[in-house]
Amino acid sequence: MRKLSGRVAAVTGAAGGIGRATAVALARRGMDLALADVRRAELDETAEAVRALGRRASVHEVDVAVRERVTAFADEVVDAHGIVHLLVNNAGVAVAGTFEDQSIEDFEWLMNINFWGVVHGCKAFLPHLRRASEGHIVNLSSLFGLIGVPGNASYGASKFAVRGLSKVLRAELASSRIGVTSVHPGGVATNIVRDARFVGETKALHERTERAFRKFLPPERVAEAIVRGVRRNSPRVLVGRETFVLDALERLAPSVAERLLSRAWSRIRVR
Repeated sequence: MRKLSGRVAAVTGAAGGIGRATAVALARRGMDLALADVRRAELDETAEAVRALGRRASVHEVDVAVRERVTAFADEVVDAHGIVHLLVNNAGVAVAGTFEDQSIEDFEWLMNINFWGVVHGCKAFLPHLRRASEGHIVNLSSLFGLIGVPGNASYGASKFAVRGLSKVLRAELASSRIGVTSVHPGGVATNIVRDARFVGETKALHERTERAFRKFLPPERVAEAIVRGVRRNSPRVLVGRETFVLDALERLAPSVAERLLSRAWSRIRVR
C-alpha cells in the first residue's frame, strides 16, 4: 500500500509506546487515525499529537480481548471516517516467569490480548478493508515470535501464534488488494515491562528489567519500520540488531541458538 496520504488507519494499543509512535508516523504521512486503547487519558494525548499534525483522530476505548467490543470498534471507525485502509494490531501485554510458575490464568489473560486481540481485529476489519481500493494489516509479533526465549512461555507462544496467523492470512489474501505484515521488534523502550506480570523467581528481576528496557530502541524506530513495511508490502519486518542476529542464528544453527539462550537464562537466574 504505497499511498498513505488521505487514507485512514486504525491502531490498537495507541495510548503509548509503539502504538502512539506508529499513529504519529502515519499522521506525518497524511493519514487520519482511529485510535484504540483501554487507557483513555493517554489515548487522548496520542489524539492531540495526531491533530497537531493537521490530521483527524477519533478516540475509542477498546479492550481487544472482548470480541464484541472490537467488532463495534470497526463499525465505529467506518462511521467516523467513512472507510478504513490500514489496521495495526499492536495492543499487547507480557508475563515473565517459567512455564511452571505461570498460571493458567496468566496464560489466558495474555493470550486473550496478544493473540485473540489480533484475531478479533482481523475478523472485524477484513470486511471493511475489502471495501477499500486497497488495504493492509500489520500484526505486531516480536523477536520472541522467532526464537524460544526462556522465562517467556505465554508471551512467546502468543507471538509465535501471531506470526503463524499472519503468514496464513498473507497467503490467503495474496490474490486480493490486502497485504499482511508481521512485525518483529527486539528490545524497545516502552512500558510493557512496567505493566507486565512477573511471577515466581522473576519478581526480583522486575525493576532491573524495567531499567534495562529504557536503554533499548525508541518506539519511533519501530514505527518507521512499520511504515516502510506497509509501503513495500513486506511479509515481515525485523527491527533491532539482536533480532537480525538471533533470527539468522535460529535458522542456520538452531541448536546453537538454544544453548546460548539457555545459558543466558541460567546467568540471569543466579544474579
